[in-house]
Amino acid sequence: MGRFVWIIAAVFWATVALGQDLRVATYDPGLTRKGPGLLVRDIRAGDPQVRAAAQVIAAARPDVILLTGLDWDADGQALAAFAKVLEDAGHAMPYRFAARPNAGMPTGLDLDGDGRLGGADDAQGFGQFTGQNGMAVLSRLPLGPVVDHTAVLWRDLPGNLMPPLDEAVAGVQRLSSTAHWNVPVLTPQGPLHLLAWSATPPVFDGPEDLNGRRNHDEAAFWLRRLPEAPFVLLGNPNLDLADGDGRPQAMTALLDQAQDPQPRGAYQPEQTGANASHRGDPALDTAVYDAAGPGNLRVDYVWPAKGLRVTGSGVIWPAPGDPLAPAVEAASNHRLVWVDIDPASLAEPFRAKR
Repeated sequence: MGRFVWIIAAVFWATVALGQDLRVATYDPGLTRKGPGLLVRDIRAGDPQVRAAAQVIAAARPDVILLTGLDWDADGQALAAFAKVLEDAGHAMPYRFAARPNAGMPTGLDLDGDGRLGGADDAQGFGQFTGQNGMAVLSRLPLGPVVDHTAVLWRDLPGNLMPPLDEAVAGVQRLSSTAHWNVPVLTPQGPLHLLAWSATPPVFDGPEDLNGRRNHDEAAFWLRRLPEAPFVLLGNPNLDLADGDGRPQAMTALLDQAQDPQPRGAYQPEQTGANASHRGDPALDTAVYDAAGPGNLRVDYVWPAKGLRVTGSGVIWPAPGDPLAPAVEAASNHRLVWVDIDPASLAEPFRAKR
């Protein structure tokens, strides 16, 4: 059995080494529930929404994917169980990483000023329990040692836009609403660093614009943390550069170092309601929101470093008659985004622009 596994691994590595494109993806599969342990229960029970999310990922066939909407648990049971569902769907991704996110992590303080402790708004990042709506990486390739920046305090980010906060709050308030990770994917041509994050929406606050400022700074964090090595910025920055609310300056600044392949979906719903007034190309949208509210937005991104050769990209948004469409609709209001990279470009001399 061991020799058989070794042969399969050797064939895979040889295929990658011969120049097969490396597919990097991000996706919010909606694998979050209202209490701890409920996601594990649903996965093991064969929940249709869970199976639909696995079907979408299997159809995209990524080599590595960042999931930005998956509940975290200390034993990794949910991630392991979902990886098994994905394997049963025909796309095994044996390497995985997840760490405790700031979402739902208690601060012991009354951050929202409602006179009570322990609410979802009193956590480091919004969450009804520790780990709700966390992040995870699944990969067909081995992963190297992860650098986890999730504990960085907001006030310690140089040039931060943090509004004036009570000293006790400022002393504990972390920057990441979910997490910031540098995850090396170990390819035969060298490591590819996934710079992963999922930010707070830049809304649901008051005139101090706390969420808008934090959303900006969660992206700005990477401006000082770009490695001198091939990288991909990816995740859910929760910001549309053309439509919706928020401060786009930090995301725009990242494009001095990264490239936007502008992945496009095959289908765009009828542009009615708020969508009719949008300035952005609807083919770039990655999430479905109420047409009476913000409308559909582009909030999920995969941005490779400049110098990496992109050979293809897309958003998994099939037309209603497509066989995959029911699974896409049933899984999540987000759409999977993928970018193909020529692995040979990982082995070329890398120079970060400064």
